[in-house]
Amino acid sequence: MFVIAGLGNPGKKYENTRHNMGFLVIDRLAEKNDIKVNKIKHKSLVGDGFISGQKTLLVKPQTYMNLSGEAIREVVDYYDVYMEDLIVIYDDFDIELGSIRIRKKGSAGSHNGMKSIIQHIQSKDFPRVRIGIGNSGKSDWKDFVLGRMGKDEKKAIEDAVDKAADAIMCILEKGIDKAMNEYNIKAKPAGKEESDQQGND
Repeated sequence: MFVIAGLGNPGKKYENTRHNMGFLVIDRLAEKNDIKVNKIKHKSLVGDGFISGQKTLLVKPQTYMNLSGEAIREVVDYYDVYMEDLIVIYDDFDIELGSIRIRKKGSAGSHNGMKSIIQHIQSKDFPRVRIGIGNSGKSDWKDFVLGRMGKDEKKAIEDAVDKAADAIMCILEKGIDKAMNEYNIKAKPAGKEESDQQGND
């Protein structure tokens, strides 16, 4: 069974904030695959079904971002999940607005939710999908990630969320190497595109 976990903060206060990209992708996956993510289990909202022919559990931790590892550890332990079958989705201000990056494994970088997961499950050898939210500029990074998206950002974010959902379905159907080749595309300022096919951070 695959476990797809999207990171975010629960509650209306945090809806549609930049830090909730993981939740938005889970919602899009649920919509595309007719899965209801409405059961409270393992400190999370969960829903199970089939995606690309694979038995899948969608997970939205309800622990708040910095404690995401508590929920993910419960899920991993309960279902005895292989690390390669755990896919975590989260926001990243170190990559361009609207870009996505798929990796087979790697460090947490500056993301506190990922730091919590790696600490609790004692492994960083699991796939992840990062959603670019752009740089905070001169703004405080905490205010930036917890802020709501501006009108000029919404289209890029909506497209990235949709693309990330498709990328995850591709991982489940065709494997992560195929998904990285197809979806790790970086838009260049001059309009050129380059394929970023690195597997690790």
